[in-house]
Amino acid sequence: SPRPLPPPLPSLSPLPLPLPPPSPLPPPFTENLPNGVTLEMVGLPAGQFLMGSPDSDPDAQSDEKPQHQVKVNSFAIGKYPITQAQYQAVMGNNPSRFKNNPQNPVEDVSWNDAKAFCQKLSRITGKTYRLPTEAEWEYACRAGTTTRYYFGDDANQLGDYAWYYENSNSTTHRVGQKKPNGWGIYDMSGNVWEWCEDDWHNSYAGAPDDGTAWLDNDNRSQSGKCLRGGSWSFDPDYCRSANRNRGNPVIHNINYGFRVACVSPGL
Repeated sequence: SPRPLPPPLPSLSPLPLPLPPPSPLPPPFTENLPNGVTLEMVGLPAGQFLMGSPDSDPDAQSDEKPQHQVKVNSFAIGKYPITQAQYQAVMGNNPSRFKNNPQNPVEDVSWNDAKAFCQKLSRITGKTYRLPTEAEWEYACRAGTTTRYYFGDDANQLGDYAWYYENSNSTTHRVGQKKPNGWGIYDMSGNVWEWCEDDWHNSYAGAPDDGTAWLDNDNRSQSGKCLRGGSWSFDPDYCRSANRNRGNPVIHNINYGFRVACVSPGL
């Protein structure tokens, strides 16, 4: 005898419309530098994020406030801090104090040195290289997170992601040995502080919200430029995504390095 038909399916309510896809991720690319050295870049999508620290963070500093929404255009950032080998290939010298491995980040470089590197790199590649703005740096560091660190809120996990004072043995280390953030960028916390384009300001009151560098039109810029990420000799609080530091643009320091940003069209 024929089998009875199965009961009719309940009527389904229409599916909600999907959210628009996030901005497409620009492809990664690699630059070929002199001496057979390469430079790996990571493409980042345009987006918005909350920059700075909320009042609820007990370690938040006053210069990390007020927390504010920032829109960032698509750009590319170095997968790693600039290494000694890369600096040597572009500039013809290596100012670093920790010279045990050419894949260690370059350090003992001033903001002016980092700017000169970007200008020469731009000439070599034909693309527009510069230091990341503070907003771009924090956007890249957070990789979509809103937590104190790009891996969460627990500082006890920091050693998996960063070289800092508890595990560095008082030296820098070869880039890329720790875990990356969610966008595949390494050493955003620890190893070396990283110079940014912006002039130093004591708070975010009046800061731009379009991802551009916050620059003054007077000579105050000579008193300070922004540094991000903490370093091999600093404690976990300084490795938080929102933490900020200032440095004189002409000063050399064995904690100070940098990574580059690329903003050329058609990446």
